[in-house]
Amino acid sequence: MQNRYSIRTLSDLLVITTSLIFVGCSAGNNAGSMSESDILSFHQQILTIDTHVDTPLRLKYEGIDLSQHHDPHEYHSKLDFPRMDEGGLDAVFFAIWTPQGARTDSGHSAIKQQALDILDIVEAEIGKLSQYAEIVTHSQDASRLQTLGKHAIYLGLENGYPIGTDINNLELFYKRGIRYITLCHMTNNEICDSSNDTTEYGGLSPFGLKVIKRMNQLGMMVDISHSSEATVEQAVASSRAPVIASHSCSKAMCDNPRNLSDSLLTLIAAKGGVVQMCLLSDYITPDPPQEGRDSAQAVLKQKWKDIDRQTDTNREAYRLELSELNRNFPRVLPSVADAVDHIDHMVKLIGIDHVGIGTDFDGGAALSDCFDVSELPNITLELFKRGYSKSDIRKIWSGNLLRVFSKVEHLAATL
Repeated sequence: MQNRYSIRTLSDLLVITTSLIFVGCSAGNNAGSMSESDILSFHQQILTIDTHVDTPLRLKYEGIDLSQHHDPHEYHSKLDFPRMDEGGLDAVFFAIWTPQGARTDSGHSAIKQQALDILDIVEAEIGKLSQYAEIVTHSQDASRLQTLGKHAIYLGLENGYPIGTDINNLELFYKRGIRYITLCHMTNNEICDSSNDTTEYGGLSPFGLKVIKRMNQLGMMVDISHSSEATVEQAVASSRAPVIASHSCSKAMCDNPRNLSDSLLTLIAAKGGVVQMCLLSDYITPDPPQEGRDSAQAVLKQKWKDIDRQTDTNREAYRLELSELNRNFPRVLPSVADAVDHIDHMVKLIGIDHVGIGTDFDGGAALSDCFDVSELPNITLELFKRGYSKSDIRKIWSGNLLRVFSKVEHLAATL
């Protein structure tokens, strides 16, 4: 990615990003004769895609200017175009997240409009910054824009709740640029059961089966992150195209209900799919005991029960209180090495062709040594340290996801 900002020269970029990389690693420990600057140069040259960032929330609630360099500790924003350049990040999927509300016609109508309003905000912001980025819809667009020195912004719908019970809404969102739908979020909807809710359908609903069939016809990737085990199994079985997990980790490495068991990882890979490793702490390592933090979290949880079903005003109040809690009692964050342990496990289990990266930045993700997108080169360094080849790393950063994306597009053309 070419640097386009006067606040950063190429030499500045090398110094800044190299300083982020693990101090004390000799060239011999990285990858044969490659030095840290060699690895940084390689990272900047390859095509990199992050399949899940919640930056639209920052645009909606805080009006973040993506053309400006922000301090993540001050603004809680993990992504802007200058920091994407620092971190060598070429393309992202902006998650159009909507909370769960009443599962009624009026509730579905209201949340559909909210999702469309967020899309309007994203389109307006990127439209003002067209010299830096474009909203794109095809698998080849990321590579095309990389050659132009511009960022590719793809769109995903996180939570199928705005679809309601109207199958025609899939085509509406497809026309608005949505190229994957995360079937559910933290609670069940009309499509399927969530991994964090009770069993309602035992996986996909009858309507959910129709949703997946229509997504295949349109060319939308089926995203099973947040889905229950039965939902994942049935989604893989019913989809004619490979499925993705846009931001998920390994349950064997961290026993969180949001993570994927070895059996599910194997099913996804057997269908040709890809699992994009997430950097949210709770999905990487168990939360270590912290007396003050644990007590404050218990109080906050009691105060804001069923936060996904609260009003926008209450959710914003909760978000601010949670930010204050994290400032007063910061979590002991896992490291890049802890995160790459998940990649190691998945690669050993299902192979190098089925693993990628979907950070969940701006949705709570943070590591001690990869706190925002500017520090993403640390992941590449860790992969080199563990013996991954250049070809392997290209696959992890974009090749595997683009293979699935392309297959989804090609299948749709035949249906």
